Amino acid sequence: MTTMRHDPGSSLRTRPTLLLRVRNWEDRASWEELHRLYQRLVYGRARRAGLSHADAEDVAQEVFKRVAETIKDFDLNPDRGSFRGWLMKLTSWRIADKFESRGRLPARSPPTSHDAASAHTATIERLSAPVADEDEWDREWQLHLLAAAIDRVASRVKPRHFQVFELYVRQKWPVLRVATELGVNPATVYVISHRLTRQLKAEVEKLKEQVG
Repeated sequence: MTTMRHDPGSSLRTRPTLLLRVRNWEDRASWEELHRLYQRLVYGRARRAGLSHADAEDVAQEVFKRVAETIKDFDLNPDRGSFRGWLMKLTSWRIADKFESRGRLPARSPPTSHDAASAHTATIERLSAPVADEDEWDREWQLHLLAAAIDRVASRVKPRHFQVFELYVRQKWPVLRVATELGVNPATVYVISHRLTRQLKAEVEKLKEQVG
């Protein structure tokens, strides 16, 4: 069984029901949901580590391939660690592998188990800039979660309304500048921004429930 360090401070965990469903390789909808929740996070980590777009996409593909191969062995007991923590390790290993394939890291033999791999990669983790700690991974996840929530809100409101929110709330333009730029009155800017801010907060909470 997979074991990982318990992270009592993490409030975001992938719901066990989803992890149970993806153990069935035929459950396409659940796999698409898992991929949608995590692909951008894995890809972003690889890009920030210094990999090219193509290599980062390869890393993401290899990570999810490995998840598919080993998800049935993942221990759903939260006291043994989170799925996101495991995904972080898989991502770090695949990034290190990609750098090794470019001759930038010493080669290592394939891991025989999750625990053995953890011990075997300790040296590489110290040498390799792509490997980040869980705090950094969680910060990236929080940003990823916010971006996903923003995408959801943007997809269901009028484009002009989202422009108001984008300029006033996110880019922090003065209200009069937003009103002039978009041809609306200042009161409308306040009302729309308040409404979409509430929607965004609700969407973030909904996503936390889905993956928490």
